Amino acid sequence: MPDIPHIGRLAAGPRGSIADVAGVTVGHCTLDDGPVQTGVTVVVPHAGNLFTHKLPAAVAVINGFGKSAGLVQIEELGTLETPIALTNTFSVGAVVTAQIRHALKATPEIGRSLPTVNAVVMECNDGYLNDLHAFAVGEAHFDAALAAATTDVAQGAVGAGRGMSSFGLKGGIGSASRKAPVGSGGSEFTVGALVLSNFGKLPELILNGHPLGRELAAEESPDAAPEKGSIIMLLATDAPLDARQLKRLATRAGAGLARTGSAYGHGSGDIALAFSTAQQIEAGSDCVHAALLADHLLDPLFHAAADSVEQAIVNALFAADTVHGRDGHVRLGLRQRLASREISS
Repeated sequence: MPDIPHIGRLAAGPRGSIADVAGVTVGHCTLDDGPVQTGVTVVVPHAGNLFTHKLPAAVAVINGFGKSAGLVQIEELGTLETPIALTNTFSVGAVVTAQIRHALKATPEIGRSLPTVNAVVMECNDGYLNDLHAFAVGEAHFDAALAAATTDVAQGAVGAGRGMSSFGLKGGIGSASRKAPVGSGGSEFTVGALVLSNFGKLPELILNGHPLGRELAAEESPDAAPEKGSIIMLLATDAPLDARQLKRLATRAGAGLARTGSAYGHGSGDIALAFSTAQQIEAGSDCVHAALLADHLLDPLFHAAADSVEQAIVNALFAADTVHGRDGHVRLGLRQRLASREISS
């Protein structure tokens, strides 16, 4: 069975996850009950009040087959003012409500003397394994995921990733990081990625340049159905970037996605969101002053974004164990699939 490959030449951070960007934490709430295989994952960009101390952010829609909330305002204003919540497609509304209630507890004047809050919730369709019609995710599950946020980032079939599928195998949550040396003065910044991986057909899977999926698919009956999956790709960095530069960074998530074998199919919602922790933007301030990296220094960060997204997708595949879901549906984990191949050979 192959080891998990290290993607690219850049070094990973000490945790090998999005939590290598200082201040970022991740929490999960997993629902595992027969036909209900789903959950919530929350990425917390900093420990303070995000509504009063926003972060620069941007969105890149690689393919827009998705039902997320909050992306339009990020596109317009370039700021992030809530944690980022991930869940299944039918649970976006419940988690938006939970996000708003959480923000109101911290800042009761939201929607009264202060503007309303832009809750950010992103989704993939886990309906192959999870009974979407159960509407199992509620506000309490967001609260539990948020309360569980830590720098120890669990991966695989956890949280929002519980019911997700990738390349006909078990998908889910993956995370990675890369250190990017920038400029000639010895500066180094971190780019961290977290993905909700739910896309791809088995013959298309490429593992660090190796056509592993084609080899595995040759041992199975061909599947002519079109690819209908999705992926959410989150990028965090401590580099001082504004929203325009972060959109450029988010776009490079597509490079890492493509390397794993995706062609951004018609029915695939492929969305990237990037934010920077280098500067907090205080709500109501008349002026925002920021020292930003020059654009000609961004290439190492672009490489770090592509590599960390590809690594996060690979990590999700290796971390996810086999899950049995609704109506007898099963998704084998990649490690279990490779182990069965070794036994049969």
